[in-house]
Amino acid sequence: MRKHTLKDTSTKLTSTPSIDKLRWIMKSLRDPESGCPWDLKQDFASITRHTIEEAYEVVDAIEQKDYSALEKELGDLLFQVIFYSQLGEERAYFSFDSVIAAICEKLIRRHPHVFSDLDFTSDEQIKANWENEKIKERQQKHLSESEQSTQVSILADIPKSLPALAQAAKIQKRCAHVGFDWHNINDVFAKVKEEVAEVEAELTNADNEKALAEELGDLMFAVVNVCRHAKQDPETLLRHANQKFTKRFQQVEQQVTDSGKSFTEHNLDELEVYWQAVKRQEKAKS
Repeated sequence: MRKHTLKDTSTKLTSTPSIDKLRWIMKSLRDPESGCPWDLKQDFASITRHTIEEAYEVVDAIEQKDYSALEKELGDLLFQVIFYSQLGEERAYFSFDSVIAAICEKLIRRHPHVFSDLDFTSDEQIKANWENEKIKERQQKHLSESEQSTQVSILADIPKSLPALAQAAKIQKRCAHVGFDWHNINDVFAKVKEEVAEVEAELTNADNEKALAEELGDLMFAVVNVCRHAKQDPETLLRHANQKFTKRFQQVEQQVTDSGKSFTEHNLDELEVYWQAVKRQEKAKS
């Protein structure tokens, strides 16, 4: 029996890479007798942070235009799906095949303009149909969980673990779909100015940190709304701003090093001179 197992393993290891081979590897890692101790300890909750990490690494590779890295990062992300599917099979919740079946059904249903005779003439109609299908799915999910025909909130099922900027944009998008939204971006920007004034007012009130925190949150939410109306993703915008600042600051660090003095030996005006020099260099190159 042992020889047969070794032969079977050898055959699998040398077989052509495929989804089936990846599933076999995952199943082997979770084998109670011969599997990997680390993989055997994992459950749905314990690997979620790795899933988030892998997703961000995929995005980073795309933004860096590093397609060799992207190939590897996509494999790592796919492995997360395989891992969850293996856990689902072990607990008889679902299987990899049922995951595939579910996404195939959903994509066909959400694209009637591709897979049926229904015809949409604009991106707006396509997006509206997509959102309507998602509303139906949420309603169906809640009805299946309860026999009561209760009203399902338009904001139901927005993941609480989403990054705050992405979560704010999703909340606003859901509300806009049912008409709860400004139609003019100038009105949205006016709301930002209003929130800025309220933050300024609270900054003079040192005794009420809670009110200041609330107004700062309102300001950030309003800025996200401007991004959405400008058809920009706030999460991506801030990530790019972070990257730009990091790149510039590292050049300032180099200038500090070249000066022969430490940061603490520079005042803010001197550091600002370095910063402006970096910006001028960027502008000259563009």
